[in-house]
Amino acid sequence: MATSESPTTEAASGVRSAQGPRTPLEIDRLFEALVRLQGSDLHLKVGQPPFMRVKGALQPLKAPKLDDEQMERLCLPMLDDRQRKILEHDGGADFAHSAVVDGVKWRFRVNLLYQQGSLGLVARRVNNTIPDFKGLFLPPAIERLCQLDQGLVLLAGVTGSGKSTTIGSMLNYINQNYRKHILTLEDPIEFVYTDDKCLINQREIGTDVRNFEIGMKHAVREDPDIIVVGEMRDVETFKTAIHAAETGHLVFGTIHAANAPSTVTRILDLFPQEEHAAIRSAIAFNMKGIVAQKLLKSIKPGVSRVPIVELMFFDVLVKKYVLEGLDHQLADHIKKSFRDGMQDFTMSLKSLVDQGLIDRNAALEIAPSREALEMALKGIGVMGG
Repeated sequence: MATSESPTTEAASGVRSAQGPRTPLEIDRLFEALVRLQGSDLHLKVGQPPFMRVKGALQPLKAPKLDDEQMERLCLPMLDDRQRKILEHDGGADFAHSAVVDGVKWRFRVNLLYQQGSLGLVARRVNNTIPDFKGLFLPPAIERLCQLDQGLVLLAGVTGSGKSTTIGSMLNYINQNYRKHILTLEDPIEFVYTDDKCLINQREIGTDVRNFEIGMKHAVREDPDIIVVGEMRDVETFKTAIHAAETGHLVFGTIHAANAPSTVTRILDLFPQEEHAAIRSAIAFNMKGIVAQKLLKSIKPGVSRVPIVELMFFDVLVKKYVLEGLDHQLADHIKKSFRDGMQDFTMSLKSLVDQGLIDRNAALEIAPSREALEMALKGIGVMGG
C-alpha cells in the first residue's frame, strides 16, 4: 500500500534521520490550501499571486502579488544544505516536501527554479493512497505487465500525464499479490510504500545514495526482483535498465514520448546511428510492454481527470517490426490486436466516452484521428478485426 508517510532527512550526514516532526513552515499554509481545494499543483512566481491547478485549470488565489523577498522567505526554508548548493549551482532543484493538513501528512514533489533572476516554485501534490487499476480507470490488461518475472516496462507520456501514479498502482498490485523484493531509485521519492507481501526498499538520490550510477551499481548486490529506475533521459540510464532486464530483473521506467510506437524512436534518438541496430535488438528482446498515457478532464462527479491509455505488448510481430525498422506498422498492429489486450488512444477514448467519464466533444478534440473516433463511437468498424 502506498502512503504519504516519510521520515525526515538529515542533510549533514546524507542519511535518514529519526527526528520528530518539524515546525510548520510559512509555505505550508499554501500547501494546506492546495489540499483543501483538491488541487494538483501549486505555482509561485514573483509579480503574480499564487496559482493552483484545480481540475486541470490554473486558477489564481485571492492574494497579493509575491515579491522577491516573500518568495525567498517562503521557499528557501524548505531546503537543506545539499539542496541549496544544487539550487545555486544548477539554477534549479527537485525535492520532496511534506506538510500536515488536518492531522494527515501530505507529500509534495517540488521544483525550485530561477527565471529572469527571480526564484519560482512548482509543486505537485502526491496522493496519499493510490487507487487500483479500476479506481484509476486503467485498462485491465495492464495487470499482465505486473505478472512478469523479467524484462523492461516503460510508461510514456509528457510531464503531468499520470505516469508515476500508474507505476505506483502497478507496484501496489505486485505488493498485494506476490512475495518479491522491490527496489526503487527515485529523485525525489514520491509515493512511500508499506510492505505487504513484498519487501520494498526506496532509495532517494542525493539523500540515501549519491547518484543514480552508484545506486544501480549497489542494486545488483541487493537481490531485487523488481527495480524502478525513474525517467529514461540519457544513454547511461537506458543501458543500465536494459542490462538489469537482461540479467533477470523486472524493470519499470518512464520516458517522454507521445505514444507507444514513437517511444521506440525516442529511445533510438538517444544513440548515434551506428548503434541503432544493436539498440533495436536490445529493445525487441527485453522490452515487454509500453504504456503511453495522457490525462483528460472527467465529467463524472467525484472524478477529476482520467487517463487515456495506449497499450502495446511486445508480441512476435511487434518484436519483428522493431528489429526490422518497420516502426510505421506498429500503430496498425495495435489496432488489430485489441482482442489480445492492446489498445490505441482511439479505443481508449471510445471506452471512456461509453462509460460516461469524458465529454464526447472533448474526446473528439484530443483524438489522434477525429474521423476514426467518430466511426468507433457509431460502432462502425470492428476493433481487433
